Amino acid sequence: MKKHIAVIGCGYWGKNLVRAFHELGVLSTICDENENVINAYAEKYRDIRCVKNVDGIFADTSINGIVIAVPASKHYEIAKSALLSGKDVFVEKPLALNLEDGYSLANIAKEKGLILMVGHILEYHPAIDKIREIIHNGELGKINYICSNRLSFGKIRREENILWSFAPHDISVILSILGKLPVKVSASGESYINPNVADITSSSLSFEDGVKAHIFVSWLHPFKEQKLVIVGTKKMLVFDDTSVEEKLVIYPHKVEWQDAMPVALKAEGEVVRISFEEPLKIECGHFLECITKRLEPKTGSKNGLSVLKVLNALEASLNRGGKVVPLNKKADNEFFAHETAVIDEGSVIGAGTKIWHFTHIMGGSTIGEKCNIGQNCVVLPKVSIGNKVKIQNNVSVYTGVHVEDGVFLGPSMVFTNVYNPRGFIERKNEYKDTYVKKGATIGANATVVCGHTIGEYSFIGAGAVVTKDVPSYALVYGNPSKVHGWVCFCGCKIADGADFSGTATCSACGSEFRINRMTVKVIEKVEYASASSGA
Repeated sequence: MKKHIAVIGCGYWGKNLVRAFHELGVLSTICDENENVINAYAEKYRDIRCVKNVDGIFADTSINGIVIAVPASKHYEIAKSALLSGKDVFVEKPLALNLEDGYSLANIAKEKGLILMVGHILEYHPAIDKIREIIHNGELGKINYICSNRLSFGKIRREENILWSFAPHDISVILSILGKLPVKVSASGESYINPNVADITSSSLSFEDGVKAHIFVSWLHPFKEQKLVIVGTKKMLVFDDTSVEEKLVIYPHKVEWQDAMPVALKAEGEVVRISFEEPLKIECGHFLECITKRLEPKTGSKNGLSVLKVLNALEASLNRGGKVVPLNKKADNEFFAHETAVIDEGSVIGAGTKIWHFTHIMGGSTIGEKCNIGQNCVVLPKVSIGNKVKIQNNVSVYTGVHVEDGVFLGPSMVFTNVYNPRGFIERKNEYKDTYVKKGATIGANATVVCGHTIGEYSFIGAGAVVTKDVPSYALVYGNPSKVHGWVCFCGCKIADGADFSGTATCSACGSEFRINRMTVKVIEKVEYASASSGA
């Protein structure tokens, strides 16, 4: 029986899916919220229904599968609605923007017996199939390392950073080639266009057998480059997706020892012939086959969740200045969790951390080493918490909150992540990031309104309501909170008044500071413990 496919989102990448499914003869409906886009498609495809509203698609019993190519921030919302309406779903990468949502989609699909496929298009490239065959045959020897570059100029996004926009392709391929997850990852990057939206990232994945993988992605590169390099003990392989005639080349380079010195011996590259069938057509055809035969897709929910795990860990490392984040908490770390605590799969928890009664750590969150999380707390997806952080009882750390090392969160203090919440309006796409910098203290029952930065070693008094950025070392309290003085690393007051100007010395530890125009500079830092050891 002929399948009927609806494509939701027909912009930058969606237009390619529209073309592919139309050429396969199964496209019945096109949906996009942009009226100009829909009018243009209605003119081009007169035999296809073109609509602006998704609700009619979900209710249409003639539609078998829904293809989703909207911005990543909307993947979860639309994919969930499609699955709940009983449709098989093909959703472009990434599956979702956090593990909790990813697992939710996977569970709905499983419970309803539906197909859930993720658009990791490189997995369907004939060159990748050939690479798997070459590795399986042992031609490269033992894999030592993999390096992948995905570079171009544009398309620059605001709703997701370059890591989430470009790297899923490379992560998916690397995981499928090696057949396993890394044990630890790290990522660093920079934001040049939009604050807190990385334009370039460099990621490192470490696997248990010593294999390393490196991924460099950028949308601020002067030319397009999509190149995968695999280095083995016998040979090296290069997949250059921008090349027409030499997409896949094997280099039989080798290293020989001569007079106790390693010598690199270069050899001529050998072009590997592959078919030139379009990967997108293969991918779309695979989705149709899975719908017809009820097969698990090559890039199904298991694949999508594995990529999400790595992406979440890389994002956590990015937010923590490139610190290494382990993926397998049991293999690398031991932490304590009370028997009443709930620790979701996909959370990352560092060694020495203690989690107490009735606390819930949700999937996609990252917690550093030697933290202490009290009773009745919750840490939500995409939250990153540094090392040696103390979270007292009854604190909820919501998505969008980033907590650095050495922070103290007092009992029942409150974070928010939306400016204007309504119980009946979904506002996940409007979360505002809040940054709590190294060593800061937030007192009991204080409230931090979202979208602000709490500066290093600042001190927020009990019951304060923070409605703007807090300077480093500032002592703030009140509703709304204001700067009333300045504090030392050790938490003791060093000066009164927001307008204080001059030098200040901490009477408790002896550290010295220069304060001028709401800015504090450290003259000399004295460790509190050593200063007080003789007292």
